Amino acid sequence: MATQVIMPQLGESVVEGTVSRWLKREGETVQAFEPLLEVSTDKVDTEVPAAASGVVLKIIVREGQTVERGTLLAWIGEPGEVTDDHAPPVRGHGDHHAADTPIPAAVSQMTAPQAAYTGHVTPVVARMAAQHQLDLAQIAGSGRDGRVTKKDVEAYLAAQGQPAARTPSAYAADLPPWERPGSGDLFKSTLEDQTPDEMTAHASPNQRVHPVEPIPQVSEGELVALTPMRRAIADHMVTSRRTSPHVTTVFEIDMTAALHHRATHRAAFSQQGVNLTLTAYFVMAAVDGLRAVPALNARWTDDGIYLLRPIHIGMAVALDHGLIVPVIKHAGDLNLLGTARTVNDLAARARTKALKPDEVQGGTFSITNHGVSGSLFATPIINQPQVGIMGVGMMEKRVKVIDDMIAIRPCAYVSLTFDHRVIDGAAGDSFLLSVKNRLENWT
Repeated sequence: MATQVIMPQLGESVVEGTVSRWLKREGETVQAFEPLLEVSTDKVDTEVPAAASGVVLKIIVREGQTVERGTLLAWIGEPGEVTDDHAPPVRGHGDHHAADTPIPAAVSQMTAPQAAYTGHVTPVVARMAAQHQLDLAQIAGSGRDGRVTKKDVEAYLAAQGQPAARTPSAYAADLPPWERPGSGDLFKSTLEDQTPDEMTAHASPNQRVHPVEPIPQVSEGELVALTPMRRAIADHMVTSRRTSPHVTTVFEIDMTAALHHRATHRAAFSQQGVNLTLTAYFVMAAVDGLRAVPALNARWTDDGIYLLRPIHIGMAVALDHGLIVPVIKHAGDLNLLGTARTVNDLAARARTKALKPDEVQGGTFSITNHGVSGSLFATPIINQPQVGIMGVGMMEKRVKVIDDMIAIRPCAYVSLTFDHRVIDGAAGDSFLLSVKNRLENWT
């Protein structure tokens, strides 16, 4: 009997995914648990394994298509076996189809404009309907039982001449209270939230806004389509810069003690299957800094600064096609061995597209090691809704004056970019001073 390949539930908050690449084609043999396709979400790219051994009988969802969890993607079976594409997806234990998921109260409130529509509404469609004030009863649904999908809404908006993309302020409205920008005026003042007439009215004679001309269609170049990951990174970074007043402070750190400790213990760690990298040292030093300045392990809210008890460190990992930030959960509870083991695991699975979406969420502070590409120091952008990010520059030997004598020491510039609404410069320097003291006096 043929086996269905179903779009899996990739995370608690992930309701849809894009089939970015099929690793097997129709007619090819696949083994159970062998990677079958790659699925991309706005958080992570991951491989979906085959549910059974056999031949790929039919691929239903093509590359580039975005579908909801529980959607039938393909069939696996014996050569020549007949499939029923109209059969409802078979759900295993703990797997629930999106159509069976009740609409939360908050989402129901957003779907008020489409009272005449009685089909299922996913959170994504509900937000789009609320943003554009749409009556879903006026949209032809292509989903199961006539359900209106995200693609249907996008096609309807395109036909009406409306952009489907969301503005930063519309994005912020969907965030929990502690993740919203502290000042609505900051968002309302951005150019994206003003019409050309409004922008011109507020501009001086020397600052008149001119319409942006479309990209000319010339033969000297080509338009590279945005991947879901690149689009998510772009949206997130733009939103972050408009949400938080960014300030960066930089310290120089002598890495002699940390390097000596690493050289002494590297072999012992290797015997336990752990590669002792300097990243583990920086993570533990950051934990010390967060304990010294708890306001950096927090969220900004209009009602006050929400201090978080657990420390979850996001660790930026560069990929060929973008950047991903897996999270070291409860980093404050780990020793050096546990930290190094977790760093190894997350970095390896990030590069092999084996991370789960939940493993790139929930960070309370982030670290980016931009020095791996030769950068001396940088001013990273805060990963919202966090309030700080530490950047680690390239380590190199430098001439230093120590006790009135010239010495050559391995040093690195370490920066802290922080939300100036939450802390001031003195607190930011206090954080980096704790990091510096830990790394320069490692025993």
